[in-house]
Amino acid sequence: MKLYFSPGACSLSPHIVAHEAGLELQLEQVDTQTKVLKSGGDFWKVNPKGYVPALELEPGEVLTEGPALVQYLSDLRPEAGLMPAAGSRERYRVLEMLGYINSELHKTYAPLFRPTTPDATREERTEYLFKRYKLLEERLATRAYLFGDTFSVADAYLYTVTRWANYVKVDLSGFTNLMAFMERVTARPAVRKALAAEGLPV
Repeated sequence: MKLYFSPGACSLSPHIVAHEAGLELQLEQVDTQTKVLKSGGDFWKVNPKGYVPALELEPGEVLTEGPALVQYLSDLRPEAGLMPAAGSRERYRVLEMLGYINSELHKTYAPLFRPTTPDATREERTEYLFKRYKLLEERLATRAYLFGDTFSVADAYLYTVTRWANYVKVDLSGFTNLMAFMERVTARPAVRKALAAEGLPV
Protein backbone atom coordinates (compact mmCIF):
# COMPACT_ATOMS: atom_id res chain seq x y z
CA MET A 1 0.00 0.00 0.00
CA LYS A 2 1.11 3.54 -0.68
CA LEU A 3 0.10 6.57 1.39
CA TYR A 4 0.07 9.93 -0.34
CA PHE A 5 0.80 12.51 2.34
CA SER A 6 1.88 16.03 3.10
CA PRO A 7 4.00 16.50 6.25
CA GLY A 8 1.81 17.27 9.25
CA ALA A 9 -1.43 17.38 7.25
CA CYS A 10 -4.44 15.21 8.08
CA SER A 11 -2.62 12.35 6.34
CA LEU A 12 -0.55 12.05 9.52
CA SER A 13 -3.53 10.35 11.17
CA PRO A 14 -3.61 7.21 8.95
CA HIS A 15 0.19 7.25 8.94
CA ILE A 16 0.16 6.94 12.74
CA VAL A 17 -2.53 4.26 12.62
CA ALA A 18 -0.48 2.20 10.15
CA HIS A 19 2.54 2.28 12.47
CA GLU A 20 0.39 1.45 15.50
CA ALA A 21 -1.03 -1.53 13.60
CA GLY A 22 2.39 -2.69 12.43
CA LEU A 23 1.56 -2.19 8.75
CA GLU A 24 4.18 -1.31 6.17
CA LEU A 25 3.38 1.61 3.89
CA GLN A 26 5.19 3.18 1.00
CA LEU A 27 5.14 6.96 1.31
CA GLU A 28 4.67 9.44 -1.51
CA GLN A 29 4.90 13.11 -0.58
CA VAL A 30 2.50 15.57 -2.19
CA ASP A 31 2.94 19.31 -2.65
CA THR A 32 -0.57 20.37 -1.70
CA GLN A 33 -0.19 23.73 -3.45
CA THR A 34 1.02 22.55 -6.85
CA LYS A 35 -0.51 19.03 -6.66
CA VAL A 36 2.81 17.61 -7.81
CA LEU A 37 4.28 14.46 -6.27
CA LYS A 38 7.82 14.54 -4.94
CA SER A 39 8.60 11.86 -7.53
CA GLY A 40 7.31 14.22 -10.22
CA GLY A 41 3.86 12.80 -10.95
CA ASP A 42 0.51 14.57 -11.09
CA PHE A 43 -1.48 14.09 -7.87
CA TRP A 44 -4.74 14.99 -9.63
CA LYS A 45 -4.42 11.69 -11.49
CA VAL A 46 -4.15 9.83 -8.18
CA ASN A 47 -6.95 11.64 -6.36
CA PRO A 48 -9.29 13.85 -8.41
CA LYS A 49 -10.31 15.55 -5.15
CA GLY A 50 -6.81 17.04 -5.03
CA TYR A 51 -6.12 16.61 -1.33
CA VAL A 52 -4.45 14.17 1.03
CA PRO A 53 -4.67 11.56 2.37
CA ALA A 54 -5.03 9.02 -0.37
CA LEU A 55 -4.18 5.36 0.07
CA GLU A 56 -3.34 3.25 -2.96
CA LEU A 57 -4.56 -0.24 -2.09
CA GLU A 58 -3.29 -1.69 -5.34
CA PRO A 59 -2.54 -0.18 -8.76
CA GLY A 60 -5.60 1.70 -9.94
CA GLU A 61 -7.52 1.45 -6.66
CA VAL A 62 -7.27 4.41 -4.29
CA LEU A 63 -9.17 5.02 -1.05
CA THR A 64 -9.58 8.60 0.20
CA GLU A 65 -10.90 10.48 3.26
CA GLY A 66 -9.01 10.16 6.54
CA PRO A 67 -11.80 8.63 8.67
CA ALA A 68 -12.29 5.90 6.06
CA LEU A 69 -8.56 5.22 5.82
CA VAL A 70 -8.04 4.78 9.56
CA GLN A 71 -10.94 2.32 9.74
CA TYR A 72 -9.62 0.35 6.79
CA LEU A 73 -6.10 0.16 8.19
CA SER A 74 -7.23 -0.77 11.70
CA ASP A 75 -9.46 -3.52 10.33
CA LEU A 76 -6.45 -5.08 8.60
CA ARG A 77 -4.96 -5.66 12.07
CA PRO A 78 -7.89 -6.03 14.48
CA GLU A 79 -5.56 -7.54 17.08
CA ALA A 80 -3.95 -4.09 17.47
CA GLY A 81 -7.15 -2.92 19.19
CA LEU A 82 -7.31 0.44 17.40
CA MET A 83 -10.97 0.06 16.45
CA PRO A 84 -13.75 -1.91 18.17
CA ALA A 85 -15.35 -4.82 16.36
CA ALA A 86 -17.81 -4.19 13.54
CA GLY A 87 -21.39 -4.06 14.78
CA SER A 88 -20.45 -3.30 18.37
CA ARG A 89 -21.84 -0.27 20.17
CA GLU A 90 -18.26 0.72 21.04
CA ARG A 91 -17.39 0.99 17.36
CA TYR A 92 -20.22 3.43 16.75
CA ARG A 93 -18.92 5.55 19.62
CA VAL A 94 -15.55 5.75 17.89
CA LEU A 95 -17.27 6.61 14.60
CA GLU A 96 -19.22 9.30 16.45
CA MET A 97 -15.94 10.78 17.70
CA LEU A 98 -14.32 10.62 14.26
CA GLY A 99 -17.29 12.55 12.90
CA TYR A 100 -17.00 15.15 15.65
CA ILE A 101 -13.29 15.70 15.06
CA ASN A 102 -13.83 15.84 11.31
CA SER A 103 -16.69 18.34 11.26
CA GLU A 104 -16.13 20.39 14.41
CA LEU A 105 -12.32 20.63 14.62
CA HIS A 106 -10.73 19.70 11.29
CA LYS A 107 -12.91 21.95 9.16
CA THR A 108 -12.74 24.81 11.65
CA TYR A 109 -8.96 24.98 11.32
CA ALA A 110 -9.10 25.37 7.52
CA PRO A 111 -9.63 29.16 7.30
CA LEU A 112 -6.97 29.77 9.97
CA PHE A 113 -4.31 28.54 7.54
CA ARG A 114 -5.26 31.11 4.90
CA PRO A 115 -3.44 34.45 5.19
CA THR A 116 -6.38 36.18 3.49
CA THR A 117 -8.83 35.22 6.26
CA PRO A 118 -10.14 38.43 7.93
CA ASP A 119 -9.23 38.97 11.58
CA ALA A 120 -12.89 38.86 12.60
CA THR A 121 -13.34 35.45 10.99
CA ARG A 122 -10.12 34.23 12.58
CA GLU A 123 -11.34 35.28 16.03
CA GLU A 124 -14.75 33.68 15.50
CA ARG A 125 -13.23 30.38 14.33
CA THR A 126 -10.81 30.36 17.26
CA GLU A 127 -13.65 30.86 19.72
CA TYR A 128 -15.54 28.05 18.00
CA LEU A 129 -12.55 25.75 18.42
CA PHE A 130 -12.37 26.58 22.12
CA LYS A 131 -16.03 25.61 22.56
CA ARG A 132 -15.51 22.31 20.77
CA TYR A 133 -12.30 21.50 22.63
CA LYS A 134 -14.04 22.12 25.95
CA LEU A 135 -16.01 18.88 25.56
CA LEU A 136 -12.82 16.92 24.91
CA GLU A 137 -10.99 18.64 27.75
CA GLU A 138 -13.68 17.42 30.16
CA ARG A 139 -13.58 13.94 28.67
CA LEU A 140 -9.80 13.70 29.03
CA ALA A 141 -9.97 14.68 32.70
CA THR A 142 -10.76 11.09 33.66
CA ARG A 143 -8.95 9.03 31.04
CA ALA A 144 -5.61 8.81 29.24
CA TYR A 145 -7.19 8.62 25.79
CA LEU A 146 -10.60 9.39 24.33
CA PHE A 147 -11.91 5.91 25.16
CA GLY A 148 -10.00 5.07 28.31
CA ASP A 149 -6.54 3.56 28.54
CA THR A 150 -6.55 2.17 24.99
CA PHE A 151 -5.25 4.23 22.08
CA SER A 152 -7.68 4.32 19.16
CA VAL A 153 -7.94 5.72 15.64
CA ALA A 154 -9.86 8.67 17.11
CA ASP A 155 -6.87 9.57 19.26
CA ALA A 156 -4.63 9.60 16.18
CA TYR A 157 -7.03 11.98 14.44
CA LEU A 158 -7.43 14.29 17.44
CA TYR A 159 -3.66 14.43 17.87
CA THR A 160 -3.13 15.26 14.21
CA VAL A 161 -5.54 18.18 14.01
CA THR A 162 -4.57 19.57 17.42
CA ARG A 163 -0.94 19.82 16.29
CA TRP A 164 -2.12 22.49 13.87
CA ALA A 165 -2.83 24.93 16.69
CA ASN A 166 0.86 25.83 16.88
CA TYR A 167 1.04 26.59 13.16
CA VAL A 168 -1.99 28.89 13.17
CA LYS A 169 -1.13 30.47 16.55
CA VAL A 170 -4.14 29.22 18.50
CA ASP A 171 -3.24 29.04 22.17
CA LEU A 172 -4.59 25.84 23.69
CA SER A 173 -2.43 25.96 26.82
CA GLY A 174 -5.50 26.54 28.98
CA PHE A 175 -6.71 23.04 28.11
CA THR A 176 -4.39 21.23 30.49
CA ASN A 177 -5.90 17.78 30.02
CA LEU A 178 -5.67 18.13 26.26
CA MET A 179 -2.02 19.22 26.53
CA ALA A 180 -1.24 16.20 28.71
CA PHE A 181 -2.94 14.00 26.10
CA MET A 182 -0.76 15.52 23.38
CA GLU A 183 2.37 14.72 25.39
CA ARG A 184 1.24 11.13 25.96
CA VAL A 185 0.54 10.58 22.29
CA THR A 186 3.83 12.16 21.20
CA ALA A 187 5.67 9.73 23.48
CA ARG A 188 4.21 6.69 21.71
CA PRO A 189 6.89 4.90 19.62
CA ALA A 190 4.60 4.53 16.60
CA VAL A 191 3.77 8.22 16.66
CA ARG A 192 7.43 9.23 16.91
CA LYS A 193 8.18 6.94 13.99
CA ALA A 194 5.49 8.57 11.84
CA LEU A 195 6.65 12.07 12.78
CA ALA A 196 10.26 11.21 11.92
CA ALA A 197 9.25 9.70 8.58
CA GLU A 198 7.49 12.96 7.68
CA GLY A 199 10.41 15.09 8.83
CA LEU A 200 8.39 16.65 11.65
CA PRO A 201 9.72 17.73 15.05
CA VAL A 202 8.84 15.49 17.97
